[in-house]
Amino acid sequence: MQNPPGEEPETSLSVTPPKKWAAGVPAVVHALEYSLEQTSPRRTGVDLLTMNQVGGIDCPGCAWADPAPGRRHRNEYCENGAKHINDEATTRRVTAGFFREHSVSDLAARSDMWLNQQGRLTEPMIKRPGSDHYEPIGWNDALGVLARELKGLDSPDEAVFYTSGRASNEAAFVFQLFARALGTNNLPDCSNMCHESSGFALNETLGVGKGTVSLDDLHHADLIFLVGQNPGSNHPRQLSALEEAKRNGGRIVAVNPLPEAGLRRFKNPQKPRGVVGRGTQIADRFLHIKPGGDLALFQALNLLLLEAEDARPGTVLDHDFIDAHTSGFEEFARQARTVDWDDVRAATGLTREEIEKVRDEVLRSERVVVCWAMGITQHKHGVPTIREIVNFLMLRGNLGRASTGACPVRGHSNVQGDRTMGIWEQMPDTFLDALQKEFGFDPPRPHGLDSVNSIKAMLEGRVKVFLALAGNFVRAAPDSEVTEKAMRSCRLTAHISTKLNRSHTVCGDTALILPTLGRTERDVQADGEQFVTVENSMSEVHTSRGRLEPASPVLLSEVAILCRLARLSVDPAKDIPWAAFEGDYGTIRDSISRIVPGFHDFNARVTRPGGFQLPNPVNEGVFRTETGKARFTRNERVVPRAPEGHLLLQTLRSHDQWNTVPYTDNDRYRGIHGSRHVVLVNPADLSELGLAQGDHVDLVSVWEDGTERRAANFQVVSYPAAKGSAAAYYPETNVLVPLDSVADMSNQPTSKGIVVRLEPTTDPGRRIREDGHHVSPTVAPSASADRR
Repeated sequence: MQNPPGEEPETSLSVTPPKKWAAGVPAVVHALEYSLEQTSPRRTGVDLLTMNQVGGIDCPGCAWADPAPGRRHRNEYCENGAKHINDEATTRRVTAGFFREHSVSDLAARSDMWLNQQGRLTEPMIKRPGSDHYEPIGWNDALGVLARELKGLDSPDEAVFYTSGRASNEAAFVFQLFARALGTNNLPDCSNMCHESSGFALNETLGVGKGTVSLDDLHHADLIFLVGQNPGSNHPRQLSALEEAKRNGGRIVAVNPLPEAGLRRFKNPQKPRGVVGRGTQIADRFLHIKPGGDLALFQALNLLLLEAEDARPGTVLDHDFIDAHTSGFEEFARQARTVDWDDVRAATGLTREEIEKVRDEVLRSERVVVCWAMGITQHKHGVPTIREIVNFLMLRGNLGRASTGACPVRGHSNVQGDRTMGIWEQMPDTFLDALQKEFGFDPPRPHGLDSVNSIKAMLEGRVKVFLALAGNFVRAAPDSEVTEKAMRSCRLTAHISTKLNRSHTVCGDTALILPTLGRTERDVQADGEQFVTVENSMSEVHTSRGRLEPASPVLLSEVAILCRLARLSVDPAKDIPWAAFEGDYGTIRDSISRIVPGFHDFNARVTRPGGFQLPNPVNEGVFRTETGKARFTRNERVVPRAPEGHLLLQTLRSHDQWNTVPYTDNDRYRGIHGSRHVVLVNPADLSELGLAQGDHVDLVSVWEDGTERRAANFQVVSYPAAKGSAAAYYPETNVLVPLDSVADMSNQPTSKGIVVRLEPTTDPGRRIREDGHHVSPTVAPSASADRR
C-alpha cells in the first residue's frame, strides 16, 4: 500500500525468491489497488475502459502498438499502464498553499516517489531570484517573464528546448517550430538518452532510424530474439504479442544478464489459461549473457552462418537479397571470419555450444525478428552492436519481408513521433526546406545541442534558458551532481508539467512551473474539443482523446502554452498562425501534412479506426543510405572486462516504476520489497568478494581517466545475475556515470557496463543522495508496507 502523500515512505528491505512468471491475477489486483489509491472508482473505470481503444486515451506508459480495431480486448492495457494512467488522473492536488508550506530546499531533499505522490500541479508558479519558495503567478505574467528572457538573449542558441516522449505530435511540432522560428536547433530530447544509438545505427545501415516491423510481423515470425530488454516490466503488452507468436508456432530466444520473470512465462489475465492455468512459456532458449557481450554474440552467430554456407553452398545465405540490396558484404565477411572464440567466451560468458544451438534455431527459421532495448543502446559500443544485428538480419534476407526485421522497442509513448515531428538537433535539410516553404522563414541550419552537450553548454555559461516540454531532465540525465550544477547555473528554467518532480527543485535564478493538461483530460479550445495524435514504436499514427475534466480550471494544454509563448517571443513578421494552431489542432495537422512525408491527408486518415501506418522505405526495398543499398558494416571486437575485485554494473528499472518515477519501493517480480537502494549480485561473485546478502556497500564506479564516483549505502542482494556482473536501479545510480561517458558515434550516455567495486559502507545509517546531500534513512518497517 502507499504511504500518505505527506509522508516519506519508510524503508526496510525484505527479499523473496524472484518470480518465475509475469502478470496473472496479481497484476490486476496491484493495478487496481494503486489506481484506487490515486483516484475514485469512477475515474479509474473511465480511464481503464477507454485506454488504447479507438477514440479513447492513448496510454502514456509506453510506445507498444495496439492490435487492429476489432481485435482489441476491452481491457487493452497492462498493470503498469493502468498505474500510470491513474497516477496522472489522481485526485491529489498541489496548490499554492503546498508551495507556501514547502520551500525549494525542502522539496530538493525529498525522494522522487514523494514528489510524485503529492498530485497534480494546478496553477503557474514562479521562483524569483533570491527566493527559496515558489509563488503563484498568472499565465500572462508567467509567459511574459519567459518571453522577455528569450528575447533578451544575445543569441537564440543561448536557449535549450528539451522534449520528453510524452508530448503529442501536435505539441512536438509546435515546439520545434517555435525553437526554429526563434533561431536555434537546440532541441535535445529523451531519445538522446535511450535510443539514440538505435537511430544512428539504423540510419547508417538501412537509411531509416526506425524499426521495420509491425505487430502482425511479430505474430507470424518463426524466431524472435529479445535482446537487452525486460518486457514484463518495461513493455508488458509486448507479452501478449509474444504469446500470439508462440500460439502460431514461433520460437523465442531471450538474451539478458538477468533471468526476468517476463522472459520466462506469461499468464495473460485476459484469458482463462492465464488465470487458472500455467500460462505461456515465453523464452524457448535463454542466453545468460554478460553485460555488453551482445556484440560478440552476434559476431559469433554471423561467423557460424558464414561457415554453414561454406559447408552447404547456396542453402544458408540469401544471395539474391545480398547481391541486389546490400553493399559491403565481402569486407564484412572477411572481418567476420577473424572472430576469436576465446574473446567471445570472455565477452559473453557463453559456451560455443550454447551459441551453436542458437545458430541451429536460425537455420530452421525462414522469418526472424530481432527486438532490443536499452540493454543494448546504453553501452559505449551500442551503435556497433546494432549494426552487427543488422548484419545478422541481412545474411538471410530477414529485412523487407513479412514477419522479419529490426524492432527497437521504445519507451515513452510518443518518443518516435516527436522525432518524426522535428524534435532533433540534427534534422536534415529536406525537413528544414519544407518548413521554409510552409512558413516563409529560413530555419537555422547548423546542428544544435543534444542532451549531453546541452548540459556542458549550461555548465560553461553558453546556455542561459532551459525550457522543458514534459519530462524530468535532471533525473533522466547522467552525472547527477554535474547535471544539477548545470541547471542551477541557468538564468531561467521552466517546465511544462503535469506533476511535481525533481527537476522543479533544481532551479535557475528564476524558475517557472507551467502546469498542463494530462493525456486523460478533455482539451477544449476556441474551435471546440480537440484530440491529439501519437506515433507508436511500429510507425502507426492514431488519435488520443481525453475523457476527464481537467485537474484545475486554469490549466492550459501543451499546445496552448507553446502557441501563447510563441506569440510573445517570435518576431511577428514571421507569418506563423500561432492563434489558429491554438484554437484548432487540425490546422497544425494540415501543416504537418505538407511538411512530413507520409502524413498526406493527415486529418482525414487519422480519424479512421486505428489511424494509419507510415510508410517504411526498407519494406519497399528502398535504402536511403550513402550507397543506396543496405550496408554491411565491419565492427571491431569488444570484450568488456572488469579488473579483479570489480563487477560490470547495469542500471535498470524496477517493476513498480515508470521512467524516472518509482511508484513504490517494491520490485515484485525480482522479489525486492521495501527499498530501492539494493545491488543485485551473483552468489558466486559475492563469495569471491567476501560479501553476504544484506551487507551494506558503497558502489564506486572506476573510469579510465582515474576518476571515481560513489553511490553510498546499498544493500547487497544475492541474485542470479550473470557471473561477473551486478545490477542496481536508476535514477539512484545515475551519479556513477560521468557526463563524458557516452556511446561511440551517437553520444548517448552509457548506463550499462559500468566498472564498479563494492566497498563496505562505513556508516550504514547514513546515505548520500545523488545531489550530494546526506540523509538518514528510516529503517523501521511500515505497518502498511506491501510485502507481497
